[in-house]
Amino acid sequence: MDTFIQIISSLGQGLIADLNLVTLLMILVGALVGMICAAVPGLTLITGIILVLPFTYVMDATNAIILLTAIYLAGTYGGAFPAILFKIPGDPIHVPLLWDGYPMARQGLGAKALGWTLVSTISGGLFAIILLVLVSAPLAVVALKFSSPEYFAIVFLGLTSVLFLGDASLRHSIVSLALGLLISTIGVDAMFGVDRFTFNTDLLRGGIDYLNVLIGVYAVAEIFARMEQGFVAPSLKLVSKVKTTLPSFKEFSKLYATFFRSSILGTFIGFVPGAGATIASFLGYGVEKQIGKNRKQLGEGAPEGIMSSQVAATASVGGAMIPLLTLGIPGSGATAILMGAFLLHGIQPGPGIFMNNGPLIYAIYGSMFICLVVMIILGFLSVRPLMTILKAPEAVTSSFILVLCMLGAYALRSNIQDVWILFVFGLVGYVLTRFNYPTTPLVLGAILGPLAESSFLTTMISFHNDWTVLFTRPVSAVFMILAIISLCVAVLLPLLKKKVTI
Repeated sequence: MDTFIQIISSLGQGLIADLNLVTLLMILVGALVGMICAAVPGLTLITGIILVLPFTYVMDATNAIILLTAIYLAGTYGGAFPAILFKIPGDPIHVPLLWDGYPMARQGLGAKALGWTLVSTISGGLFAIILLVLVSAPLAVVALKFSSPEYFAIVFLGLTSVLFLGDASLRHSIVSLALGLLISTIGVDAMFGVDRFTFNTDLLRGGIDYLNVLIGVYAVAEIFARMEQGFVAPSLKLVSKVKTTLPSFKEFSKLYATFFRSSILGTFIGFVPGAGATIASFLGYGVEKQIGKNRKQLGEGAPEGIMSSQVAATASVGGAMIPLLTLGIPGSGATAILMGAFLLHGIQPGPGIFMNNGPLIYAIYGSMFICLVVMIILGFLSVRPLMTILKAPEAVTSSFILVLCMLGAYALRSNIQDVWILFVFGLVGYVLTRFNYPTTPLVLGAILGPLAESSFLTTMISFHNDWTVLFTRPVSAVFMILAIISLCVAVLLPLLKKKVTI
């Protein structure tokens, strides 16, 4: 009870700290940027975070993280507008909205469809944020008791879990993950001081910053793909009246099972390293299609179809923040960039962050609640302006994005060679995508590789090369068993479905 009171008190202090002009402006700007980037085809919420990241270098840590978090949260909502009104998903998260949101709009219920999306976004986000506030601090206390075997087991679980996520084959996922792990080894070995894959260049001795990998694989690779297609975006015609109509409480209460099911699923998927909002959105819709009360109506303009995917997508934001803050492990591509922002400001996410930077964390929590309120307001006021932005030529927006990506890469170490590295990984990401190799395992491998290596070597040194310690300590044993189970699922599930041959 005392812990609960302390959490509520800290949250109240965080909310009060957020009630200043600069922080409120950061939340507003972040919400606008997130919604715009998610709404414009070719941009994504991850791209939005990447584009804004260089501008946070000169900010204080609190406002920088709050700005990026607002983009992340609002980005799960912005792409709903073109998906529902024009059948154009601005972000992959919103593809499931095409199956019920667009049919609802075709029936003359576009305003109601947008209303269902807004209510689902707010309710799913509120559920996950409350859970984040209540769970993260106690979980961090438990994590403080972890040693190197527990950390390796957790990271190993994170690496194995990405192998069975998404539609890619197991073979392709393993190749992508292995490439990411290989990238993470470039530079001087922190344990033994040996050069690895540096080719006698000073730049590579410092390793490859994973932010360069992120920006290249996600943003630059997407620009290359759009360039190959000739920057041909669908022509848009603005509807004469664009508005949002909220469903009544009675209508919402009838879908309570869908709400709780998708909220829990989305939060859990967000917690799993490498999953993210897109997978949560698809799984939320898929589960509703399988076990929902009105599953036969899905695909014909059913509110359940909108709520199931949108609630799960937004709830994944809070879920992904839990491992980032308590364990220092990003749960998605967006939180990987947030982790980079923490490190850029000299803050190490992990169990000790609540003791060392408690006010910052609760200020972030408070800003997420405020951001939900801002999103409600923007959901009514910004629909038509957002639709107008969609008319901008795609080549122009892509050029703008590329320039900002180059500035961000150069700002990492003030070295022009980092810009060339950015383009190398842009090409790598493009080639992987072109041949149906997933990029998420590569990114997670580049991020988690150093953590896995350092914790494993520390374990071997501390326990005299006895690897069985990973299975004799209770906590590490649980995570190792879960990792083995996930590997078995990754291998056996495709065989059972006869979709993948190993």
